[in-house]
Amino acid sequence: MNEPLAAAARHDRILILDFGSQVTQLIARRLREAGVYCEIWPFTADEARIRDFNPRGIILSGGPASVTEGESPRAPQAVFEMGLPVMGICYGQQAMAHQLGGQVESGHHREFGRAFIEVTAECAITQGLWAKGSREQVWMSHGDRITRLPEGFRVVAASEGAPFALIADDRRHFYGTMFHPEVVHTPHGAALLKNFTNLVCGCHGDWTMGAFRAEAIARIRAQVGEGRVICGLSGGVDSSVAAVLLHEAIGDQLTCIYVDHGLMRAGESEQVVSTFRDRFNIKLVHRDASDLFLAQLAGVTDPEGKRKIIGRLFIEVFEEEQQKIGGADFLAQGTLYPDVIESVSATGGPSVTIKSHHNVGGLPAHMRMKLVEPLRELFKDEVRALGRELGMPEAIIGRHPFPGPGLAIRIPGEVTRERADILRQADTIFLEEIRLAGLYDAIWQAFTVLLPVKSVGVMGDGRTYESVCALRAVTSTDGMTADVYPFDMGFLTRVASRIVNEVRGINRVTYDITSKPPGTIEWE
Repeated sequence: MNEPLAAAARHDRILILDFGSQVTQLIARRLREAGVYCEIWPFTADEARIRDFNPRGIILSGGPASVTEGESPRAPQAVFEMGLPVMGICYGQQAMAHQLGGQVESGHHREFGRAFIEVTAECAITQGLWAKGSREQVWMSHGDRITRLPEGFRVVAASEGAPFALIADDRRHFYGTMFHPEVVHTPHGAALLKNFTNLVCGCHGDWTMGAFRAEAIARIRAQVGEGRVICGLSGGVDSSVAAVLLHEAIGDQLTCIYVDHGLMRAGESEQVVSTFRDRFNIKLVHRDASDLFLAQLAGVTDPEGKRKIIGRLFIEVFEEEQQKIGGADFLAQGTLYPDVIESVSATGGPSVTIKSHHNVGGLPAHMRMKLVEPLRELFKDEVRALGRELGMPEAIIGRHPFPGPGLAIRIPGEVTRERADILRQADTIFLEEIRLAGLYDAIWQAFTVLLPVKSVGVMGDGRTYESVCALRAVTSTDGMTADVYPFDMGFLTRVASRIVNEVRGINRVTYDITSKPPGTIEWE
């Protein structure tokens, strides 16, 4: 079995067919939070593949298209003929209604954002949640709506803009919501989805990190046998959890290689080495290649140019080190499930989009190692949960995301050792104050940026002309969108005062209040 499902084959599972919604992954996250294993496939999946997956039920996601357009996406007709429960969300509801003989029209009342629905009846997915006659908050995002239900369906809830906001075919166990239960703005949404998976589909909710840990270890042992494995360790959450899981499975058959490019935050390289060598007793090769990286970055100011240099050098140094230890049979990577999900474009065409990593993702083909990807089934929050299950320190599994190229993309302009040292000092102060204020876990990512501009300042009786530092802190759930963290002015003033007074080379501090979009989280 080649699907990410391999380790979860013994568990009940739900299939999510994606029509291109920006929040499809939230459906999967809600189901997995309830202990139900699920996967996201493009709506173009063929019948044989779906039957082989053997799901207990199918969810049709939302999407940007309109059912009223002739070339818009449709679900495989077999979905409605397999005797399985089906739940359609927004576009998925409309596609289901259209394919089963109902009617969908454009040009009616549009609803975007928070809305309220009137519950006019009850059904299996509202059991214990919504009573007949209640008024409930949901989150809508639609311009089309159903105007005639297919045979066998009845209305369960309605809103002003969606007379068929929740529909049910009790005999076939088909359900459709015009609203999005997967988003937090629908307060009972996760519970509605759980009713579908557990009450309607009969899932037991037994997919836990404890179960995954045991199954993943068994799978690693079966794949690797007596072979040797090397793992590129970056110090980040993904590669760290992968390394500890692999070591639990195969012990000294694993060797980790940590390439230090000289662009980590203060103390991180030392933390990585001590944690993996001393605490977990994992064989670790530590290569300090900072001189090499900084020498080749000299004079380079283009962000993409920096990334390419760092990526190339990482591969070259990694290859040198693996040759010194005599090579290996397998290469381990911290690939996550979002990296392997087949994305669906707004026009309905599926395309495989695999995130390109700066590190081992581009290793030369002549190395001839087979891949081991023990986290391939997991979302980021699940990786953190697995790390806790493995007893890893919170300092590693709870740390904010850190880019592969490190501080190089937080130094717009030329990267030098001096500028990296200045930035490290400012970053340390910012994160220290965030932790002291008890805000670290409330923030998705926080860091400093050393700008390629200087400003005039006054210190004592003298004039200064030094660098400007920008602070950046955002909240997010998955990094796809982000809002600025609303620090109070007292906090920002305290941080700015410390940086200017304690970091030689900075005389001005700013706070970046740009959301994503239109900005990005990182500056480069």
